[in-house]
Amino acid sequence: MTVTVRTFTQLFSSTPRGARLARRLVANRMDAWGFAYGSEVSETVTLVVAELAANAVRYGRVRGRDFRVRLVLREGVVRVEVADGRTDRLPVLQGTPDPVDEGGRGLLLVSALAGRWGVEPRAGGAYKVVWAEIRM
Repeated sequence: MTVTVRTFTQLFSSTPRGARLARRLVANRMDAWGFAYGSEVSETVTLVVAELAANAVRYGRVRGRDFRVRLVLREGVVRVEVADGRTDRLPVLQGTPDPVDEGGRGLLLVSALAGRWGVEPRAGGAYKVVWAEIRM
């Protein structure tokens, strides 16, 4: 049995511009893989990347280090991975945020949209990977 695996990996600057570019390139990649712009799968994957990339920029930024986005499409699941250099701050899913707060909803969205998500510190402690899996 042959299993097709598609991957996409790109480094981005740890800036709001880098996070926006990550979102746009992921939407483009999903389209190239046959998931049209605006389709449910494309919108879900793009939103998860946008939230994790924004977190990487806001909470995971380390001077002089970029963040990495990796997509892996395999057997009906898209795995999103966002790696950043801040290993001392691991994301934690908080309770419901105060309605007047502007932030604090990113991981709630990721949790609601992804079948599974988590965080993995990498060997050597140079960076961590926050990942989410979206079933198509």
